[in-house]
This record gives sequence, structure tokens and C-alpha cells, in this order.
Amino acid sequence: MKVVLRTPQKEIRELAGPLTVAEVLAALEIDPDGVIVARGGELLTADALVRDEETVEIIRAISGGSG
Repeated sequence: MKVVLRTPQKEIRELAGPLTVAEVLAALEIDPDGVIVARGGELLTADALVRDEETVEIIRAISGGSG
């Protein structure tokens, strides 16, 4: 599978699937509490399965706003 990391720079990694989102994050040593994972505009849960031929995007969750 292709994994596009936007944390904050864009980086592309390849992993052999199928893997769950939790397994993808563990393999990349990424804390699941600080990111969201999407596939084609759909947000994925930790137990969602990602197949070998798919692409997912990992995006750092940013909070903030005006004070």
C-alpha cells in the first residue's frame, strides 16, 4: 500500500498489506492520538482494513483557533 504522510512534510512510504490502520501506524511508529487517517476522503477508524493496492493519507491533527 502507499502511505502518504503529512506530518507536517509530505512523505510517501510503501507497506505490504493488508493491514489495519492501527497496524499501519504501529509499523510507522506514529502515535494514533495525534493523527487522522483517510482513504479517498473517508476518515478511517483504527480497525479499518487497508489493502495492498490502496493509498491512505496520514494527517497530523492540529488544534487551535483565535483567542
